[in-house]
Parts: sequence; structure tokens; C-alpha cells
Amino acid sequence: MNIIDYHDSRPIYEQIVENFKLQILKGILRADEQMPSVRSLAIELSTNPNTVQKAYAELERQGFIYTVKGRGNFVKNNTAMIDNKRRELICAIIELLKEAEDIGIPVGEILEEIKNEVNNLNIESDKFDMGGRA
Repeated sequence: MNIIDYHDSRPIYEQIVENFKLQILKGILRADEQMPSVRSLAIELSTNPNTVQKAYAELERQGFIYTVKGRGNFVKNNTAMIDNKRRELICAIIELLKEAEDIGIPVGEILEEIKNEVNNLNIESDKFDMGGRA
């Protein structure tokens, strides 16, 4: 597992958090699956166990994992997390579209360019359908 980038300016624990969040959201780590122990992950990443513990505490605070005393850390059911992430992404996109409109770029023009870019990525049409609104 290579999740630490020493050229990244973020603290190591934040990199660990982001990596596990991504794995959970993608479904690589499933609900109720046990996380690696703090000690084993620290050894694998060649980092301090306190760093891993801090990352796990942050994941728990954000609702991605839960702790069972004496057994370890486990992945929480991620259905609500995926819905929250979807809403977060939509809000971010809407803010960007508002910003584009504020500086004089028509939203329809942006949406058409996005549609073209997505088509260039060869994403299946049923996964991305602008419904002719662009």
C-alpha cells in the first residue's frame, strides 16, 4: 500500500485519511470490513503509529469508520456517505457554474464543453446524459 507522498505538503495523517475515504467511497472497502490494525498499517507505511491513530480518529469523526473496543476499526455503511459526497460535488459544480455566469461565460456553453469532454473520455452515455439541456 503506497499512500504516502513525501512531496505532498499535506500532513501524512491527512493523506492516510483521504486515501481511505476514497477507497470507502469507491466501494473498495465495504461496510463492516475490518481496517488494518494501527500497528500493522504503521509498519507497512513506515510511519509512527500515532500518525495512523490520528488518521483513524479523523475517519471516525467524519463518520467513515467505527471502533469496536478490543476488536479494531471497521468501515461504516457508506450509502449515506456516497449521497453526501454526491450533494457536495453538485454544490461545488453549481458554484463553479455561477462563477462562470458572473464573469460572462454562458452556462449552456460550459455545459456543452463539459459534455464534449466527457464524450472524449468514452464514458458510457447512460452514465452521463445531459438530456439535451446543454
